[in-house]
Amino acid sequence: MAISSFSKRALAVAVMAAGLSACGSDDEQIVILPPDTLEYEVTIYNDTSAQPLSPAVVGIHSATMSLWTLGTSASVPLETMAEGGDASDIAAMFTDDNVAVTGAGAIGPGAYETLMISASERSDMQLSLATMMVNTNDAFTGLNGIDIGGLMVGDSMTYSLPAYDAGTEQNSEAVGTIPGPADGGEGFNAARDDVMNKVSRHPGLVTQADDPASVLLPDHRLSGTVGRVVITRTN
Repeated sequence: MAISSFSKRALAVAVMAAGLSACGSDDEQIVILPPDTLEYEVTIYNDTSAQPLSPAVVGIHSATMSLWTLGTSASVPLETMAEGGDASDIAAMFTDDNVAVTGAGAIGPGAYETLMISASERSDMQLSLATMMVNTNDAFTGLNGIDIGGLMVGDSMTYSLPAYDAGTEQNSEAVGTIPGPADGGEGFNAARDDVMNKVSRHPGLVTQADDPASVLLPDHRLSGTVGRVVITRTN
């Protein structure tokens, strides 16, 4: 049977009081009970017709951490993922009490993946995730700093996944510039040739229907959101 937060606090007080009364010594140390470990199930749905999503990174962190900010330059870890699909540098950003997990592989069109992640309970619990749309130059999607502190066991939250532009590589959609199966071209390049050089909502993809020089077919187009995420607290 689950113990309420009030009952846990009462139990902790009782344990500490018993320790103090039994010893009566100024040298006795009060044992602080360890924080609870909370577990979450994160299911990522790819709702596109022809855009695989790169292996996703999901993390739980404090309110002081942010994976990106609209209108500002992308970090190198975000650039690396948005251009080449490698989220390892983003996962490495989750240090100290922040934790992250990475998906087993790409999430194909119409498919989904469920990741489990756990973290110690604290006052500011936020969840973020990021994944590249691999048939693009530097488009990505994800969630940035979703407050999950109020979720009780069994509660769920559902979010739509919009398309973002990292602003680090020109959206030419030309041969040799896209790492995904539509082209098999270049992935991450440290040089930034997008004059925007800031994270923004993605303006849309240029396909062969718009420009014959594009390697993308009409079904690679983006329209509104590209997927969904369901976050469920399981423990």
